[in-house]
Amino acid sequence: MAPTTDATHDPALRSWVASANAAECDFPIQNLPFGRFRAQDGSARIGVAIGDRILDLRAAGLVPHDDMNALMAEAPQARRALRARLSQGLAAGSAQQAAWQQALVPQAGAEMLVPCRIGDYTDFYTSVHHATNVGRQFRPDNPLLPNYRWVPIGYHGRASSIGVGGMGGAAVRRPRGQLKAPDAAAPVLAPSRRLDYELELGWFIGAGNAQGEPIGIGEAEDHLFGVALFNDWSARDIQGWEYQPLGPFLSKNFASTLSPWVVTLEALAPFRAPFTRPPEDPQPLPYLDSPAHRAAGAFAITLEVLLQTERMRAEGLPPAVLSRTDTTRAAYWTPAQLVAHHTVNGCNLQSGDLLGSGTLSGPGPQEAGSLLELAAAGRQPVRLPTGEERSFLEDGDTVTLRGWCERAGAARIGLGEASGTVIG
Repeated sequence: MAPTTDATHDPALRSWVASANAAECDFPIQNLPFGRFRAQDGSARIGVAIGDRILDLRAAGLVPHDDMNALMAEAPQARRALRARLSQGLAAGSAQQAAWQQALVPQAGAEMLVPCRIGDYTDFYTSVHHATNVGRQFRPDNPLLPNYRWVPIGYHGRASSIGVGGMGGAAVRRPRGQLKAPDAAAPVLAPSRRLDYELELGWFIGAGNAQGEPIGIGEAEDHLFGVALFNDWSARDIQGWEYQPLGPFLSKNFASTLSPWVVTLEALAPFRAPFTRPPEDPQPLPYLDSPAHRAAGAFAITLEVLLQTERMRAEGLPPAVLSRTDTTRAAYWTPAQLVAHHTVNGCNLQSGDLLGSGTLSGPGPQEAGSLLELAAAGRQPVRLPTGEERSFLEDGDTVTLRGWCERAGAARIGLGEASGTVIG
């Protein structure tokens, strides 16, 4: 397991970047997430978010290159050393202030890029509540398949259509595909009428492994770099027709939206939580279990979904919160277990690979991570402050995912936001 907290997590730390000290700031000095942005010369640069600014790492003399994948692949000790240098240099009273001020870029207006080269993307199914809710709609008599509580279920998704959606959001074009009504004799090709979002986290691989060499549960976190918010947009009507026998295809490969900043495992150290499994459930097989993992293998991250319609924007109304949950309530499998299972057969992961958590729905009715669940597949539309109703997304709707970590004795840190607007 990764080390515990150190001086970089001290809640009393303050930065000479004044905006980083504001209450409820997502990016205080205790966070220091990584991302990529477009510099004025057009090059892609590695940056660290601090308050409302970006520290250009090469301009600050902290890295000699702009290869995010190479930085992610470094050993955990090197990453922790870089975090310590960043913390010391950005702290109030630092001797680096004069030099590093020249390397700061305003986040507002910055063109954020996908955080790294994503070679492969695997989407998991880690919320037992989401799996049960969806299963009831497709298999009322057998909602949760017997393998779910034994094996982390996943499928390989499409990496080329993953984009970022920060403060400005991203345009998400409504997909077309084959749709078949229950009473229709044949399918038709048409735009999806049941477009949905999925509240997920995306875990990034740091150092990879050699083909044929599994990663054990005790070493799994050494291969994880960090986490971002992730919206795996889904066309439920296309999905319902195509998903058997091989699973999702066109219903999910048209677009996925990441938040621009990757919060490192080191930053998450104060927010670790025990991994628990209900005593009546099967306990994980030995390759997915260990005493250290039981003690602190989970992470407590609060997540929420907001929706703003065109009418809400026109009337000056803020987005409405649709749901909120916590990963300790929603996730049945941990990130370390995903890595250990993904490689147990000898599969080789590479730096920059993305592991989607799958929709993170909690047990409560307002903790659902998708409209499919919130609106009961369209039978119970969600009512918005304007009086509008939504069973599924309409053109002009903006979906925003947010996430943060907070607890007594630690500085609050945020994941920023992943935002996208549906266009026809």
